[in-house]
Amino acid sequence: MARHQSSTPEQQSVRVLKVGERVRHILSELLARGEAHDDTLRAHHISVTEVRMTPDLRNAKAYVKPLLGKDEAAVLKALRTNTAFFQKEVAQRLGLKFAPKLNFQPDESFDEADRIERLLNDPKVARDLDADDES
Repeated sequence: MARHQSSTPEQQSVRVLKVGERVRHILSELLARGEAHDDTLRAHHISVTEVRMTPDLRNAKAYVKPLLGKDEAAVLKALRTNTAFFQKEVAQRLGLKFAPKLNFQPDESFDEADRIERLLNDPKVARDLDADDES
């Protein structure tokens, strides 16, 4: 009888990343085509910036951002209302044993990047950085 070799943690994490990326592509495609029967979702261009899967592939956090951050609360509410539709579509297209449970979250990485940019452009910080360069 052949023995099954268990996968290494690195292989498992690569699989988690690949599945997350596939889920991201599926969600992006569904939103771009306007396949959800929701006027709010059809009226906005929504980016799925990242999908983070749990190691068991049963839960997925989808980070989303409407174009220009416009009506983010309404878009998130519409996504959460239509979660069952998205889970069904992801399950059909993904072909996994278990369909991941989707959890839509706002992507705040753009806001954080803007905050860091403002800090770096602050005259006090620029002055301190110039003083370090002279040393």
